[in-house]
Parts: sequence; C-alpha cells; structure tokens
Amino acid sequence: MTTQTDLTVRKSVLVNCSPEVAFHVFTERKTDWWPYETHAASGEKPAEVIYEPQVGGRVFDRLEDGRENQWGTVLAWEPPHRVRITWNVNPANPTTELEVRFTPEGDGTRVDLEHSGWEAYGERAQESASSYNSGWDLVLGRYVDSVNA
Repeated sequence: MTTQTDLTVRKSVLVNCSPEVAFHVFTERKTDWWPYETHAASGEKPAEVIYEPQVGGRVFDRLEDGRENQWGTVLAWEPPHRVRITWNVNPANPTTELEVRFTPEGDGTRVDLEHSGWEAYGERAQESASSYNSGWDLVLGRYVDSVNA
C-alpha cells in the first residue's frame, strides 16, 4: 500500500489594505518587495516584473538591458480575487503551480498562497517543497512589509 503525501506549500498572511491593493502589489509591484538578492532567475534585480493580465499570458521579468526571464504562464486571472500561474523560474527544474487568493478580512485582506505540483520533482519532491516552504516565509514577509508600509 502506498501513502500519498500532500506536498503542497500553503501560506497565509494578513495585509492592511483592500483586496484590490493587495492584488495590485502582488502582481504589479513585485520589484518593490521580491528578494532579488537571494531569489532571482538572472541573479540581478529586474527593471520590472510583468504579468500579462489574461489566461495564457506570460509572467516574466525584464532587466535594464532588455533581457527577459520567464517565470511562468497565467492559468487564471481574476482580479482582485485570484491569480494562478505555472511556476518555472528555474528552467532546469520541473514546472509547478502557484495560486494566490485575496479575501477581505476585517479591515484588511487575507492572502492565501498555495504552491503545488512538487510530485514532478520525483525523488527531490519532499526536499524541494520543504525548501520553498521556508522560502515563501521570507518572500511573503517582504510582501507584507511592502503592503503595510
């Protein structure tokens, strides 16, 4: 008998703004808060990160010199409530999926992130999910600080 383990990384944070602002900061102001010093496909901070706002659109960064690095593809675009993308910041790794939901809560917004698809990593699935689990703590901490500033 095989036991299936759920490797989905799940994170929730609260921010002091509307879902519209939370969604905007997550999808259109990533250069304000993403930790490029440790989490950059190119090894440098891009001039911009772009979410093409439709299903099938690209998610990519553009460096000052015009080079682009694709992060994923938009699978769902439902502002200000939800965005879902494929996640493949490192082309050497299998593609996973990232879904982020923005829900009003009190005077702010609860941001729920789910990062799934780790099974594609095979024997490295548990290790990779665990690494991203701690990585998302850093990333979302920076996001919260940016939104709440």
